[in-house]
Amino acid sequence: MPEPMIDIGVNLTDKRFAQDLDAVISRATEAGVSTLIVTGTSLAGSQAARELCHQHPGTLRFTAGVHPHHASEYDAHTHAQLRQLALDPACVALGETGLDFNRNFSSPTEQIAAFEQQLELAMESGLPLFLHERDAHAEQLALLKRHRSAISRAVAHCFTGSEEELHGYLDLDLHIGLTGWVCDERRGAHLLPLLRDIPADRLLLETDAPYLLPRDLRPKPKSGRNEPCYLPHIAERVAQATGEPVEVLRARLHANSKAFFGLQ
Repeated sequence: MPEPMIDIGVNLTDKRFAQDLDAVISRATEAGVSTLIVTGTSLAGSQAARELCHQHPGTLRFTAGVHPHHASEYDAHTHAQLRQLALDPACVALGETGLDFNRNFSSPTEQIAAFEQQLELAMESGLPLFLHERDAHAEQLALLKRHRSAISRAVAHCFTGSEEELHGYLDLDLHIGLTGWVCDERRGAHLLPLLRDIPADRLLLETDAPYLLPRDLRPKPKSGRNEPCYLPHIAERVAQATGEPVEVLRARLHANSKAFFGLQ
């Protein structure tokens, strides 16, 4: 029996899953992906993630947070509601939070303010952080350094950065979340040699579904939609790159994920 897997980041509240969510969860379970962490990216999205978890106890957990794209919506009400969501037993992390200066749907000033308030919630609650960052590495690293000693754990979700950026996060004892980006020979090949730099107990895997369908997946789904059932495919690619037997890798990933999110 293959070691079960935990998808640490899946956007199950996305409208692309609205018509067949139960089937998506069933396919994941059949593929050996026993636990799905539903990503919260806004207050409404985090509340919806909580409701999904209550409908699928034991299989789903969720994160509660406001993505930098939605930072302009962050106010005292949002902060209070996130604090309440963090108390739910199914809530296993705060986020997705961080900085994204690539498209600036919210201004950098708004993003930093929202991020700092979510850092406060992480320090207050003891929950780990689920981090997003794009084109803002230096600024995000500086904020994390300032507060790192008071934060329990943090993962750089969907990491696609450079060797220098990887080591910046590793120097702060962060976990690294990798996706099907490692299966893309055009954009993700640079990540494969970096796998050996990630400490054994700090690697996590995620699909970020419905986004980031592994480019080398065969056959490709006609919808082009990624699903958590494809997480084992990503693990296979990582194992090929490191030379580690895939069952050994899966056991390690399962232990890492359980420890990071405090799962029993």
